Amino acid sequence: MKPAMLLLCASLGVASLAEAGAAGGRPATLGVVNWIGYGPIYCAAARGDYRRYGPDVKLVTFSDNSLMSGALAGGELDASTLTYDQVLIADARGWNLKVVMAVDYSVGGDAIVSGEALRSIEQLKGRRVAFQPLSPSDFLLAYALARAGLTEKDIRPINATPEGVAGVLASGAVDAGVTYEPSVSMILKLGGGRQFHVLLSSREARGMITDVLAVTASTIATRPQLVEALIHGTLDGLAFMEREPDQAAAIIARTLGITPEEVRRQLPNIENPPLSRAADVFRPGGALPSFHASGAIIGRVLAQQGQLHQLPPIESTYDARFVESLQTRAGVPK
Repeated sequence: MKPAMLLLCASLGVASLAEAGAAGGRPATLGVVNWIGYGPIYCAAARGDYRRYGPDVKLVTFSDNSLMSGALAGGELDASTLTYDQVLIADARGWNLKVVMAVDYSVGGDAIVSGEALRSIEQLKGRRVAFQPLSPSDFLLAYALARAGLTEKDIRPINATPEGVAGVLASGAVDAGVTYEPSVSMILKLGGGRQFHVLLSSREARGMITDVLAVTASTIATRPQLVEALIHGTLDGLAFMEREPDQAAAIIARTLGITPEEVRRQLPNIENPPLSRAADVFRPGGALPSFHASGAIIGRVLAQQGQLHQLPPIESTYDARFVESLQTRAGVPK
């Protein structure tokens, strides 16, 4: 999904009109990691889009995303980007975090890669598969195995970090591995591009790996204007990316410390839902990208690993009112 980040923190933006400007108050803090899927947030912060709707936003960049849900629950952050599995785990602990917006889906950035001898997910039965447990790689693998009528009991799991999957595959120690970009591209280039191939990517599981914007229930109760401002500003950032792709690529490149060309190469592997599709994750049902579908799979994996004794009610993990209100005002059909 996204690699370990190098920066401890960074901030963008200037004093807000609503809070900092008039009252000398602090800007809202939004936790992020360096991830291509957060392009709309980077653009919105750099351009001052958030302060058009409320307080300015200071981005706090974490080197370890496992710390972010605790920082949000503990009041160190006003809002945070998280993966949906992190919200499920936090709410199972009683932290009462709420997803208010899906920021991005992985649609090709994560993949199950194997040697040429394996041509289907079904052929993973009895094979050695490298992946990091309790990570988006684990959840993608669980989804793929379930589609093929298998479970993780049918394979031979090998613990490996996403960055380490390329090495164990190249050494022949495993038959397949689950990782994300840029490791996927590195693996596919090995052996002159003829040694490995993709068995299944997150493009075939749109919504299984979802990054979200989350806040606490108390923030929703006491600062609803902040929540709406964060959503509205992020959507403005996405509109800017679509309207001015070259300028947006330059902003994202500066934030991530890569080239604009690399930004353009990575962007097709993620999808930032527009306002018209922003409520899809909240719809009840068993099909992705609904949280009711992805949550069931994630919950099963977490339970099998002893990380979750009881899955919280999926509807308690999100608050769809803000997105649905914006959709209504924009005339988006139900």
